[in-house]
Amino acid sequence: MSENADDGGRHDAVADHVDEDSAPRGARKPNRPKRDWAEVRERIAGILAAVVRWVGLVFAVILVGHVVLVIGEANPDNWITGTVANWADPLAIGFKDLFIIEDDKLQVLVNYGIAAIFWLIVSAICARIIRRLSGPGA
Repeated sequence: MSENADDGGRHDAVADHVDEDSAPRGARKPNRPKRDWAEVRERIAGILAAVVRWVGLVFAVILVGHVVLVIGEANPDNWITGTVANWADPLAIGFKDLFIIEDDKLQVLVNYGIAAIFWLIVSAICARIIRRLSGPGA
């Protein structure tokens, strides 16, 4: 009896398995799950918005790093100090000389600090716009 039970079990498994290639033409193939394109669009927009926020945060960190190095009187000949200054200068855009203050450290603190806040605000606004544009009905 154990042989018949083993054969029967194998026979049923083979009979239940249908190879897609052996199915007659015109027969329906198994349906693939449909994609919800609105969900895909929202997910991509969420990722893009997160990238925009991270870029704004990195810009702000570079600017704050420059402020810390200047106020802490880091060696300007050091390659780290020079690299951070070279990266921070273009990120300060129009804020680099917004306020002319006699104390150089205070001037860097104010102008580069405003630039850091600017990048945080702009990246947050851009991320929100990206998410809104991808919302329902967009």
